Amino acid sequence: MVVAAASTPFSLSSVAFTRRRDFRRFSLPRASASLSQEAPPLLRAAHHTVDAYVKSGMVIGLGSGEASDMAIRYLGQQLRSGSLEDVVGVPMSARSASEAAKYGIPLKHFREDFQIDFAFHDADAVEENTLIAVIGRRRRSQEDDYILRQKSIVKAADEAVFIIKEEQYKAELEGSIPVLVQSLNWLAIAEEIDDLYLGDAEVWRRASVGDAGPLGGDFPIVTSDGHNILDVIFTTPIPSLASVAKSLETIDGVVDHGLITKTRCTVVIGGKNEVRTVTLQTSAVEGGV
Repeated sequence: MVVAAASTPFSLSSVAFTRRRDFRRFSLPRASASLSQEAPPLLRAAHHTVDAYVKSGMVIGLGSGEASDMAIRYLGQQLRSGSLEDVVGVPMSARSASEAAKYGIPLKHFREDFQIDFAFHDADAVEENTLIAVIGRRRRSQEDDYILRQKSIVKAADEAVFIIKEEQYKAELEGSIPVLVQSLNWLAIAEEIDDLYLGDAEVWRRASVGDAGPLGGDFPIVTSDGHNILDVIFTTPIPSLASVAKSLETIDGVVDHGLITKTRCTVVIGGKNEVRTVTLQTSAVEGGV
């Protein structure tokens, strides 16, 4: 049973379109993506993602976050210069839609029957070897409502890239995992999650304004689909994200969570001295740039 003062942390111990498969092989030469070593690592990783994976005629899932913003801006520059043509973007959030509109990228709203050629997205963390990504840790309140859409677009894509910094790529990750739950019985669901990770995690309902304590205060997040968001805050390193995902999915009332498993997946890592890519098939560096 959950009983806690709000100030005291506690441990709960739209338009259909046809996908274009005939990518143009003879478009104008791509603009150089060479950046100095002084350029921020994420900027170099974002440019590499566009140069290495985006081709003319593609339908692209446009991710959300700092690195995705950079990739969207660079993609817009490539379209304006003529280096890329006929690229259509499918935004994962209001933020990515706004950035794409500013930089002249044509947009379509996502539908479940869409087939997407490629998608890029920020990740909060990526687990080594499995390349399971964590998304949806709180950064901006306007992003809270988009976890389901982001996961749907990434999974619908033929291939996906997560753009991260070196320190976000680890074997045993720490921090929180967001879980979307039915709002009507959220407290019972939270207690069941707590029983699952007793001693290893705290469970807080996410508030829409500030830090309102473990119960989410008077104004908890309610998504457009009517769900609450629980942050499962691990107090010890997480040994296996796959096990966490499997366990969460057995709980009645859990709608989804911020863990993404993608078979055709690449991680583009912006390091201090180079950008490197890791694929799911090898979980090894394919090459530095």
